[in-house]
Amino acid sequence: MTYVAQGGVQTDLSDQALDALFSEALAKALGDLGDTGPLLILPPDITRFHSRAGYLTDMACRELMKQERAGKHRLAAVMPALGTHVPMTQSELSRMFPGTPRDKFLVHDWRRDVVELGRLEADWVADVSHGAVRYDWPVQVNKLLRDGGFSLILSIGQVVPHEVVGMANHGKNIFVGTGGKEAIDKSHFVGASYGMERMMGRTDTPVRALFDEGMCRFGNRLPPILWVLTVVGIRGDDEAAAAGKARGSLAVRGLYIGFGRDCFEAAAALAQEVNVDILDEPIKKAVVYLDPEEFRSTWLGNKAIYRTRMAMADGGELLILAPGLERFGEDPGNDALIRKHGYRPAQVIQEKVVRDPELAAGLSAAAHLIHGSSEGRFTVRYCPGPGLSRAEIEGVGYEWGDLAEGLARYDPKTLGLGWNRLPTGERIFFVPNPALGLWAEKTRFYSGN
Repeated sequence: MTYVAQGGVQTDLSDQALDALFSEALAKALGDLGDTGPLLILPPDITRFHSRAGYLTDMACRELMKQERAGKHRLAAVMPALGTHVPMTQSELSRMFPGTPRDKFLVHDWRRDVVELGRLEADWVADVSHGAVRYDWPVQVNKLLRDGGFSLILSIGQVVPHEVVGMANHGKNIFVGTGGKEAIDKSHFVGASYGMERMMGRTDTPVRALFDEGMCRFGNRLPPILWVLTVVGIRGDDEAAAAGKARGSLAVRGLYIGFGRDCFEAAAALAQEVNVDILDEPIKKAVVYLDPEEFRSTWLGNKAIYRTRMAMADGGELLILAPGLERFGEDPGNDALIRKHGYRPAQVIQEKVVRDPELAAGLSAAAHLIHGSSEGRFTVRYCPGPGLSRAEIEGVGYEWGDLAEGLARYDPKTLGLGWNRLPTGERIFFVPNPALGLWAEKTRFYSGN
């Protein structure tokens, strides 16, 4: 059942439009559900601040307060789908969810708060991954999803190209966002072993198949899930000027709400049009800016690499301006593994997994190390703030750059998304937020290399 399927490459949904569409869809869904009872909201965390999921969570809170006053459904809790990320701070919660009471928030602990719904067999996983791996996969969720007595789960998030699964959201929000260590580790390594370039920007991938099969076999052990999915794009300069918006501002291109998978497929189809930029030529010099309020680790900031790797020319340079960078991993254990092994080509990391039991026990970190490598094709130069030293940057396999010099030469406030010609004559490709897209040279994208 799909309640809202509205979007297009030129659509620009206002807050008022989002409010009206969402409120009507939620009322219909609750009416169809019939049973009254407590609801759980699963939005993304601060790393998806631009998804508009915070605004929609606030709207859901408002509507459920009306329901509660009428003696019907009520909001029991809001649990950001952290996956392996660090818990949100109070200031981050206030920034992203200003209209949701602080006492409603719960924190997901991916190491301790999970239950297993079932397992997918090793032969099945090997088959769906085309032999990339052979191990079983646990279908895990936060224990409250199964045992919390909820009448409905409201899963809110953004569909956008993703390095692990191909296109983010839907079942990923459940089985990774509220999943456990083993499930996250193994699903991430499936994707890394199969090949990131073969998956990014695609709806159907081996990792997506894991989530779909987990939902098909064991979803009946969970409450009904209402998916609320956005597609967000960057306005072009002319569009922004016509709308009276700032250069590089964001537009909600689509909103899709419903039970089942249809709404995800529709959102993914639009995201492929909105968020995948196929280039006619490779990029010799790319500059990516990482917003310090969003990107404080390479675990997140390496989207600058994931999302541009298929666009980079052999021998090119990717310069990453990262003023907020202060650590490598979001999790202390993963941070230690990154520091120990560094970002290396896939073959090197796969060999290390065989030799090092510690890395073999942290497959999500191993996958991340593969994703964050240039595979030796181009230079990655990180320009961090004071949180990480030159020795630390170089110690994990990257080149170091001076942030002040980088910002002076490549001022994010003066650059537009895409190709820029500087006064010096230098031609660069600028990405103001790598989380919002995928850039690929056409021959690499269509060949999956």
